[in-house]
Amino acid sequence: MRAFRRTAATLALAVALPVLPALASTSATGPASAADRAVGPDPVAESVATAAQRKGAPLRPRGGTYEARVTRTKHGIPHIVAKDWGSLGFGQGYATAEVAACNLLDTLITGRGERSRWFGPNGRYQDLVSVDASNLESDILFTDLRNRRVVEKLFKDSKRGPGPEARAIARGYLKGVNRYLRDVGGPNGITDPECRGKAYVRPGTVKDLWYGVYAANLLASGGVFVSAIASATPPTLTDPGLPDVAGLLWLPARELSRRLPFAKVPAEKDLPSAKELRARLGKDPDSGFGSNATAIGGAASANGRGMVLGNPHFPWSGRYRFSQAHLTIPGHYDIAGASLIGSPGINIGFNKDVAWSHTVSTAYRFTPYEYRTLPGLPTTYLTTSGPKQLQQRKVTVTLRRGGKLRKVTRTIYRTDEGYVIDAPDMLMGWTPISVFAIRDANGEHLKTVDSFLDMGKGTSSRDLLRRQDASAGVPWVNTIAADRAGNVIYADHSVVPNVPNGLVDQCITPIGLIVRAVAGLPILDGTRASGACAWRNDADAARPGIFGPKNLPDVTRRDWVANANDSYWTPNDKVRLEGFANIIGCEDCERTLRTQQVYRYVTDARKKGRITHRQLAGFQHQNKVRAAILSKRNGDLGKVCRAADGGSACKVLAKLGWARQSRRPGRAAVPRVLRAYAGRVALARRFRRGRPVQHPAGPAGDQRPGGRSDAGRAELPGIEEDLPEREAGLPAGRR
Repeated sequence: MRAFRRTAATLALAVALPVLPALASTSATGPASAADRAVGPDPVAESVATAAQRKGAPLRPRGGTYEARVTRTKHGIPHIVAKDWGSLGFGQGYATAEVAACNLLDTLITGRGERSRWFGPNGRYQDLVSVDASNLESDILFTDLRNRRVVEKLFKDSKRGPGPEARAIARGYLKGVNRYLRDVGGPNGITDPECRGKAYVRPGTVKDLWYGVYAANLLASGGVFVSAIASATPPTLTDPGLPDVAGLLWLPARELSRRLPFAKVPAEKDLPSAKELRARLGKDPDSGFGSNATAIGGAASANGRGMVLGNPHFPWSGRYRFSQAHLTIPGHYDIAGASLIGSPGINIGFNKDVAWSHTVSTAYRFTPYEYRTLPGLPTTYLTTSGPKQLQQRKVTVTLRRGGKLRKVTRTIYRTDEGYVIDAPDMLMGWTPISVFAIRDANGEHLKTVDSFLDMGKGTSSRDLLRRQDASAGVPWVNTIAADRAGNVIYADHSVVPNVPNGLVDQCITPIGLIVRAVAGLPILDGTRASGACAWRNDADAARPGIFGPKNLPDVTRRDWVANANDSYWTPNDKVRLEGFANIIGCEDCERTLRTQQVYRYVTDARKKGRITHRQLAGFQHQNKVRAAILSKRNGDLGKVCRAADGGSACKVLAKLGWARQSRRPGRAAVPRVLRAYAGRVALARRFRRGRPVQHPAGPAGDQRPGGRSDAGRAELPGIEEDLPEREAGLPAGRR
């Protein structure tokens, strides 16, 4: 069994990786069961599976008994060897359960819609990335997804559902989890006190696992709206805003469409700030939903080959913690890396030819549609073919109160495009005038496992991207890769609704103009959602409704590329990717301080020569704070502090302000102070398009398509830019 040494999460393809002794080795076996067949098989899948089996590794073990060898090195990393895809998943599921059983079980409970049953309805489900909802709200959504048989329907769709290898490894993964629970003797054998002895520690089904995978797909889309979906309630006749349209109800649909209004645009004083609205839409720059990644190509590396540094910023605990593994089917598949707990395969990793990492993309995965409702009939909305009723879906959830179980029933609503939301804090409240629903591109597929499995077979950076595009299942991240030949690639080929700028110009609603100006998200006319305002189709796309590769940004280089959660516009300090749809991200816009520092690591190192493996690994641990570095110029920080009458705080900053790294626990507060200073005062200078990654920028993540930044307010089309200076003690023009 081979064991690989990795330094500081740096994947260096040109370096021979030494062998370490294996410390623990187990062999696990287990037969297939009826529970594992809860989803599928179906005739279409079986015919595809037969063809796939002829080309590569077997999908399932001969004789039906799963078997895998799991060897752990001294750092606890499992190296899993199996002869077929099902057994490979079996070993990975078993190994993951050994160290994260409670996390895995929590994922299955969420996918079953049973959080209220076990943890009470009022507890919070916080995945530490995007979802923050009550257990009851989460259960309402997932119970309805299961009632609608969303996963089961996707399984029957060859373009949208998982392929044979993905099905096989997932089936084996769940089987491995169940085998572990059996081997330790059930609930009382779990060592983690979080779930030790709990009644919910029980075997799951493969359907539970796939609903967990589906939930991860929705992280940057439906996950943002869980509460808004579960709590959506029609307005009453006494709610303000009912228009006076007596006599309109009997008019033809075309005339109704001409006369009925859309939602009114709020007064400027009632608008959220740009940062507030973006955070509510899942674009909070302070959340854990982010990452850095750098790829060094042959023209910049010391040995002429490729290297990747991946630095995911996902949580160390909870549902979206990474778990490391090495997966091998001898002669067919050999890849090492990490994956989210509950996700079979490898999400970020490397094989002998190519390495890759991911960063969260700026693209939106959904579009809201605004539907005008008929006066006094808030569940009746207008379409081009006439009035239509919202789908009213009764959802029954079992919950625990006072130690007893009881059932509650709630009603949620849908249009043909998606779930209705009531989100006034996002400017999308359900009023007597209109109602909003979300169409979610990541809710329309289950190809994620396929994409990652196929990427693991990549032979070069371009081949890796080709494999990603073939199934188009990477849900919400950029891809940064390097190969043995020294080619590097940056791409945002994630799942993005096919909403080109021309469609937006034709279909955007008045409130959509505001949300687009503030947060880059268009709201489209729901009246024409099935026609002129429907998502477009690209001939090169893997399925209808999403952009194909030709309309998504990417670049292949020999020097370097990087991303730190800014848009695709600047994959390095010289290259500009332009001409893409606004829904993917902004162009001609500021780069955050984090992006600037990540790029500086590379540009500063290149001034001294070619970059070595050791240097690249060192980037991970420098932890430089760009704001701290900039604050020392001309003593600006001290000047601002004194101008604001900071008193003794200025003396503290004078002593500690030099701290340009964030790794020292005793100075943890200093970088926050410096970032606040950078965002509010010294760095908000005129944006320089020619030097976006060298020039100081505004607060992290505060981008907009217009190429400017504004932390304090929403910017409306046509509103005067010259606002009063609000920073204490600062003269005009010095922000």
